[in-house]
Amino acid sequence: MEKQTITIYTVANEAHVSMATVSRVVNGNPNVKPDTRKKVLEVIKKLNYRPNAVARGLASKKTTTVGVVIPDITNDYFAELALGIDDIATMYKYNMILTNSDADDKKALQVVRSMFAKQVDGIIFMGHDISDELREEFENSTVPVVVAGSVTNDEELPAVRIDYQKATEEAVTRLLKKNQKVALVVGSKSSTINAQQRIPGYQAALKAAGQKYDESLVFEAHDSYDEGYALAEKVMKSGVTAVFSSDDGIAAGLLNGLNDRGVTVPDDFEIITGNDTKLATVTRPMMTSVTLPLYDIGAVSMRLLTKLMSEDRETAEADAEQDENSNVILQHGFVDRQSTK
Repeated sequence: MEKQTITIYTVANEAHVSMATVSRVVNGNPNVKPDTRKKVLEVIKKLNYRPNAVARGLASKKTTTVGVVIPDITNDYFAELALGIDDIATMYKYNMILTNSDADDKKALQVVRSMFAKQVDGIIFMGHDISDELREEFENSTVPVVVAGSVTNDEELPAVRIDYQKATEEAVTRLLKKNQKVALVVGSKSSTINAQQRIPGYQAALKAAGQKYDESLVFEAHDSYDEGYALAEKVMKSGVTAVFSSDDGIAAGLLNGLNDRGVTVPDDFEIITGNDTKLATVTRPMMTSVTLPLYDIGAVSMRLLTKLMSEDRETAEADAEQDENSNVILQHGFVDRQSTK
Protein backbone atom coordinates (compact mmCIF):
# COMPACT_ATOMS: atom_id res chain seq x y z
CA MET A 1 0.00 0.00 0.00
CA GLU A 2 1.33 3.42 -0.94
CA LYS A 3 2.20 5.65 2.00
CA GLN A 4 -0.32 8.42 2.50
CA THR A 5 0.96 11.91 1.64
CA ILE A 6 0.88 14.27 4.61
CA THR A 7 -0.67 17.58 3.59
CA ILE A 8 -1.61 20.79 5.34
CA TYR A 9 -5.18 19.40 5.43
CA THR A 10 -3.96 16.28 7.32
CA VAL A 11 -2.24 18.48 9.91
CA ALA A 12 -5.30 20.75 10.29
CA ASN A 13 -7.60 17.74 10.71
CA GLU A 14 -5.36 16.08 13.29
CA ALA A 15 -4.89 19.31 15.29
CA HIS A 16 -8.59 20.25 14.99
CA VAL A 17 -7.80 23.67 13.57
CA SER A 18 -8.28 25.39 10.22
CA MET A 19 -5.76 25.12 7.38
CA ALA A 20 -5.31 28.90 7.71
CA THR A 21 -4.16 28.40 11.31
CA VAL A 22 -1.64 25.74 10.24
CA SER A 23 -0.39 28.11 7.54
CA ARG A 24 0.02 30.92 10.08
CA VAL A 25 2.03 28.65 12.40
CA VAL A 26 4.26 27.42 9.55
CA ASN A 27 4.94 30.99 8.42
CA GLY A 28 5.67 32.31 11.92
CA ASN A 29 2.64 34.60 12.04
CA PRO A 30 2.35 35.99 15.60
CA ASN A 31 -1.46 36.02 15.50
CA VAL A 32 -1.82 32.49 16.87
CA LYS A 33 -2.54 31.63 20.51
CA PRO A 34 0.48 30.01 22.22
CA ASP A 35 -1.49 26.86 23.12
CA THR A 36 -2.72 26.52 19.54
CA ARG A 37 0.77 27.05 18.14
CA LYS A 38 2.16 24.40 20.47
CA LYS A 39 -0.58 21.91 19.50
CA VAL A 40 -0.02 22.46 15.75
CA LEU A 41 3.77 22.17 16.08
CA GLU A 42 3.35 18.89 17.99
CA VAL A 43 1.17 17.49 15.18
CA ILE A 44 3.64 18.72 12.53
CA LYS A 45 6.42 16.90 14.37
CA LYS A 46 4.33 13.76 14.94
CA LEU A 47 3.28 13.48 11.29
CA ASN A 48 6.69 14.61 9.99
CA TYR A 49 4.91 17.20 7.85
CA ARG A 50 7.19 19.00 5.41
CA PRO A 51 5.88 22.35 4.13
CA ASN A 52 8.76 22.32 1.66
CA ALA A 53 7.86 19.96 -1.20
CA VAL A 54 11.47 18.92 -1.76
CA ALA A 55 12.16 18.30 1.92
CA ARG A 56 8.93 16.36 2.39
CA GLY A 57 10.30 13.40 0.48
CA LEU A 58 13.54 13.08 2.41
CA ALA A 59 13.63 9.71 4.13
CA SER A 60 16.36 10.91 6.45
CA LYS A 61 13.90 13.24 8.21
CA LYS A 62 16.38 16.04 7.60
CA THR A 63 15.48 19.04 5.48
CA THR A 64 19.15 19.77 4.60
CA THR A 65 18.16 23.40 5.09
CA VAL A 66 19.69 25.98 7.43
CA GLY A 67 18.14 29.27 8.44
CA VAL A 68 20.21 32.47 8.61
CA VAL A 69 18.81 35.44 10.55
CA ILE A 70 20.33 38.82 9.58
CA PRO A 71 19.38 42.03 11.46
CA ASP A 72 20.03 44.33 8.50
CA ILE A 73 20.46 42.84 5.06
CA THR A 74 21.65 46.21 3.69
CA ASN A 75 24.63 46.33 6.08
CA ASP A 76 27.82 45.21 4.31
CA TYR A 77 29.08 43.59 7.52
CA PHE A 78 26.30 41.00 7.57
CA ALA A 79 26.28 40.61 3.78
CA GLU A 80 29.96 39.62 3.78
CA LEU A 81 29.41 37.19 6.66
CA ALA A 82 26.59 35.58 4.68
CA LEU A 83 28.96 34.90 1.75
CA GLY A 84 31.15 32.69 3.94
CA ILE A 85 28.10 30.88 5.32
CA ASP A 86 26.68 30.26 1.84
CA ASP A 87 29.91 28.82 0.42
CA ILE A 88 30.31 26.26 3.22
CA ALA A 89 26.56 25.46 3.16
CA THR A 90 26.89 24.72 -0.58
CA MET A 91 29.96 22.57 0.04
CA TYR A 92 28.02 20.44 2.53
CA LYS A 93 24.94 20.44 0.28
CA TYR A 94 22.73 22.50 2.59
CA ASN A 95 20.17 24.95 1.28
CA MET A 96 20.11 28.35 2.99
CA ILE A 97 17.03 30.37 3.95
CA LEU A 98 18.11 33.99 4.45
CA THR A 99 15.79 36.22 6.49
CA ASN A 100 15.96 39.83 7.61
CA SER A 101 14.84 40.59 11.17
CA ASP A 102 15.14 44.40 10.84
CA ALA A 103 16.90 44.29 14.25
CA ASP A 104 13.41 43.96 15.73
CA ASP A 105 12.70 41.48 18.56
CA LYS A 106 9.17 40.66 17.41
CA LYS A 107 10.22 40.07 13.80
CA ALA A 108 13.22 37.97 14.90
CA LEU A 109 10.86 35.80 16.98
CA GLN A 110 8.50 35.49 14.01
CA VAL A 111 11.18 34.44 11.51
CA VAL A 112 12.74 31.94 13.93
CA ARG A 113 9.34 30.37 14.64
CA SER A 114 8.78 30.16 10.90
CA MET A 115 12.12 28.40 10.47
CA PHE A 116 11.35 25.93 13.26
CA ALA A 117 7.97 25.20 11.68
CA LYS A 118 9.72 24.54 8.36
CA GLN A 119 11.96 22.15 10.32
CA VAL A 120 15.33 23.64 9.40
CA ASP A 121 18.23 21.53 10.63
CA GLY A 122 20.09 24.48 12.15
CA ILE A 123 20.12 28.26 12.51
CA ILE A 124 22.88 30.85 12.24
CA PHE A 125 21.89 33.95 14.16
CA MET A 126 23.50 37.31 13.44
CA GLY A 127 22.90 40.51 15.32
CA HIS A 128 22.93 41.41 18.94
CA ASP A 129 20.79 40.57 21.93
CA ILE A 130 17.82 38.24 21.91
CA SER A 131 14.51 38.69 23.70
CA ASP A 132 13.39 36.40 26.55
CA GLU A 133 10.76 34.91 24.23
CA LEU A 134 13.34 34.07 21.57
CA ARG A 135 15.71 32.62 24.17
CA GLU A 136 12.86 30.36 25.30
CA GLU A 137 12.24 29.26 21.69
CA PHE A 138 15.92 28.32 21.33
CA GLU A 139 15.98 26.47 24.67
CA ASN A 140 12.85 24.47 23.88
CA SER A 141 14.07 23.38 20.46
CA THR A 142 16.46 20.59 19.51
CA VAL A 143 17.65 22.67 16.53
CA PRO A 144 21.26 23.87 17.05
CA VAL A 145 21.94 27.62 16.88
CA VAL A 146 25.28 29.35 16.23
CA VAL A 147 25.87 33.11 16.64
CA ALA A 148 28.04 34.60 13.88
CA GLY A 149 30.05 37.82 14.17
CA SER A 150 28.59 39.13 17.41
CA VAL A 151 28.11 38.68 21.16
CA THR A 152 24.62 38.07 22.52
CA ASN A 153 23.11 38.03 26.00
CA ASP A 154 22.79 34.22 25.81
CA GLU A 155 26.10 32.66 26.83
CA GLU A 156 24.77 29.18 26.12
CA LEU A 157 24.82 29.79 22.37
CA PRO A 158 28.13 28.97 20.67
CA ALA A 159 29.56 31.97 18.82
CA VAL A 160 32.22 32.67 16.19
CA ARG A 161 33.69 36.17 16.44
CA ILE A 162 36.76 38.30 17.12
CA ASP A 163 37.78 39.69 20.52
CA TYR A 164 35.86 42.99 20.30
CA GLN A 165 37.18 44.17 23.67
CA LYS A 166 40.82 43.76 22.63
CA ALA A 167 40.20 45.32 19.20
CA THR A 168 38.55 48.37 20.79
CA GLU A 169 41.34 48.78 23.35
CA GLU A 170 43.98 48.63 20.61
CA ALA A 171 42.13 51.09 18.34
CA VAL A 172 41.61 53.64 21.13
CA THR A 173 45.25 53.23 22.26
CA ARG A 174 46.38 54.11 18.72
CA LEU A 175 44.24 57.26 18.73
CA LEU A 176 45.42 58.32 22.20
CA LYS A 177 49.03 58.54 20.99
CA LYS A 178 48.25 61.79 19.14
CA ASN A 179 44.97 62.90 20.74
CA GLN A 180 44.20 64.01 24.29
CA LYS A 181 40.46 63.29 24.09
CA VAL A 182 39.08 60.26 22.22
CA ALA A 183 35.41 59.29 21.96
CA LEU A 184 33.74 55.94 21.37
CA VAL A 185 30.71 55.65 19.09
CA VAL A 186 28.61 52.46 19.23
CA GLY A 187 25.20 51.29 18.07
CA SER A 188 23.69 50.96 21.54
CA LYS A 189 25.36 51.29 24.94
CA SER A 190 23.10 48.61 26.43
CA SER A 191 23.70 45.80 23.93
CA THR A 192 25.92 43.02 25.27
CA ILE A 193 28.62 43.41 22.61
CA ASN A 194 29.10 47.05 23.62
CA ALA A 195 28.37 46.89 27.37
CA GLN A 196 30.61 43.84 27.94
CA GLN A 197 33.18 44.16 25.15
CA ARG A 198 33.69 47.53 23.47
CA ILE A 199 33.04 49.90 26.41
CA PRO A 200 35.35 47.89 28.75
CA GLY A 201 37.97 47.95 25.94
CA TYR A 202 37.62 51.73 25.70
CA GLN A 203 37.92 52.04 29.50
CA ALA A 204 41.04 49.85 29.55
CA ALA A 205 42.77 52.02 26.92
CA LEU A 206 41.97 55.19 28.87
CA LYS A 207 43.22 53.67 32.13
CA ALA A 208 46.49 52.58 30.50
CA ALA A 209 46.93 56.15 29.25
CA GLY A 210 46.26 57.57 32.74
CA GLN A 211 42.89 59.07 31.78
CA LYS A 212 39.56 58.92 33.57
CA TYR A 213 36.53 57.39 31.89
CA ASP A 214 33.89 59.96 30.92
CA GLU A 215 30.57 58.34 29.97
CA SER A 216 29.52 61.48 28.07
CA LEU A 217 32.19 60.63 25.48
CA VAL A 218 30.45 57.36 24.57
CA PHE A 219 27.91 58.15 21.85
CA GLU A 220 25.11 56.03 20.36
CA ALA A 221 24.20 56.01 16.66
CA HIS A 222 22.31 52.70 16.18
CA ASP A 223 24.50 51.54 13.27
CA SER A 224 23.02 54.31 11.15
CA TYR A 225 24.76 56.56 8.59
CA ASP A 226 22.20 59.32 9.22
CA GLU A 227 22.69 59.20 13.00
CA GLY A 228 26.46 59.23 12.48
CA TYR A 229 26.11 62.33 10.30
CA ALA A 230 23.88 64.07 12.86
CA LEU A 231 26.38 63.20 15.62
CA ALA A 232 29.12 65.39 14.09
CA GLU A 233 27.86 68.55 15.84
CA LYS A 234 27.69 66.87 19.25
CA VAL A 235 31.11 65.24 18.85
CA MET A 236 32.70 68.57 17.92
CA LYS A 237 31.15 70.30 20.96
CA SER A 238 32.51 67.57 23.28
CA GLY A 239 36.06 68.69 22.49
CA VAL A 240 37.33 65.31 21.29
CA THR A 241 39.67 65.16 18.30
CA ALA A 242 39.36 61.46 17.52
CA VAL A 243 36.73 58.70 17.45
CA PHE A 244 36.66 54.93 17.32
CA SER A 245 33.39 53.85 15.69
CA SER A 246 32.04 50.31 16.01
CA ASP A 247 30.29 50.47 12.63
CA ASP A 248 31.43 51.63 9.17
CA GLY A 249 28.06 53.23 8.37
CA ILE A 250 28.22 55.37 11.52
CA ALA A 251 31.86 56.29 10.75
CA ALA A 252 31.03 57.28 7.15
CA GLY A 253 28.18 59.50 8.37
CA LEU A 254 30.37 61.12 11.01
CA LEU A 255 33.17 61.68 8.47
CA ASN A 256 30.84 63.46 6.04
CA GLY A 257 29.21 65.41 8.87
CA LEU A 258 32.60 66.68 10.01
CA ASN A 259 33.66 67.54 6.45
CA ASP A 260 30.46 69.53 5.90
CA ARG A 261 31.22 71.51 9.05
CA GLY A 262 34.70 72.44 7.88
CA VAL A 263 36.61 69.87 9.95
CA THR A 264 39.43 68.23 7.98
CA VAL A 265 40.08 64.52 8.50
CA PRO A 266 42.75 63.53 9.50
CA ASP A 267 44.50 66.90 10.08
CA ASP A 268 41.90 68.20 12.57
CA PHE A 269 40.19 64.94 13.52
CA GLU A 270 41.08 61.23 13.37
CA ILE A 271 38.68 58.30 12.81
CA ILE A 272 39.18 54.55 13.12
CA THR A 273 36.24 52.36 12.16
CA GLY A 274 35.41 48.86 13.33
CA ASN A 275 34.33 46.55 10.50
CA ASP A 276 36.50 47.17 7.41
CA THR A 277 33.68 46.53 4.95
CA LYS A 278 33.77 48.00 1.42
CA LEU A 279 32.30 51.18 2.90
CA ALA A 280 35.61 51.93 4.61
CA THR A 281 37.32 52.25 1.21
CA VAL A 282 34.67 54.20 -0.72
CA THR A 283 34.80 57.22 1.60
CA ARG A 284 37.22 60.08 1.00
CA PRO A 285 39.47 59.99 2.86
CA MET A 286 39.43 56.18 3.07
CA MET A 287 39.08 55.02 6.66
CA THR A 288 41.63 53.30 8.88
CA SER A 289 39.94 50.22 10.32
CA VAL A 290 40.05 47.18 12.52
CA THR A 291 40.21 44.24 10.09
CA LEU A 292 37.95 41.25 10.61
CA PRO A 293 38.02 37.94 8.73
CA LEU A 294 34.32 38.38 7.90
CA TYR A 295 34.20 35.63 5.28
CA ASP A 296 36.03 33.25 7.65
CA ILE A 297 33.68 34.08 10.54
CA GLY A 298 30.74 33.11 8.32
CA ALA A 299 32.49 29.98 7.01
CA VAL A 300 33.60 28.77 10.46
CA SER A 301 30.09 29.43 11.84
CA MET A 302 28.58 27.22 9.15
CA ARG A 303 31.21 24.52 9.68
CA LEU A 304 30.49 24.53 13.42
CA LEU A 305 26.78 24.28 12.68
CA THR A 306 27.33 21.25 10.40
CA LYS A 307 29.08 19.51 13.31
CA LEU A 308 26.21 20.32 15.66
CA MET A 309 23.65 19.14 13.08
CA SER A 310 25.45 15.84 12.48
CA GLU A 311 24.52 12.58 14.17
CA ASP A 312 27.48 13.10 16.45
CA ARG A 313 25.91 16.29 17.83
CA GLU A 314 26.47 15.30 21.48
CA THR A 315 30.22 15.00 20.88
CA ALA A 316 30.27 18.36 19.06
CA GLU A 317 28.44 20.02 21.95
CA ALA A 318 30.83 18.45 24.46
CA ASP A 319 33.79 19.80 22.45
CA ALA A 320 32.18 23.25 22.37
CA GLU A 321 31.64 23.22 26.12
CA GLN A 322 35.36 22.65 26.70
CA ASP A 323 36.01 25.98 24.97
CA GLU A 324 35.35 29.01 27.19
CA ASN A 325 31.75 30.20 26.65
CA SER A 326 31.65 27.95 23.54
CA ASN A 327 33.24 30.81 21.58
CA VAL A 328 35.55 30.46 18.60
CA ILE A 329 37.72 33.60 18.58
CA LEU A 330 39.35 34.52 15.25
CA GLN A 331 42.18 37.02 14.84
CA HIS A 332 41.62 40.69 14.01
CA GLY A 333 44.14 43.22 12.73
CA PHE A 334 44.40 46.84 11.55
CA VAL A 335 44.72 48.52 8.18
CA ASP A 336 46.05 52.09 8.07
CA ARG A 337 44.38 54.36 5.51
CA GLN A 338 43.82 58.12 5.26
CA SER A 339 41.54 58.92 8.24
CA THR A 340 44.44 58.77 10.73
CA LYS A 341 47.72 60.69 10.77
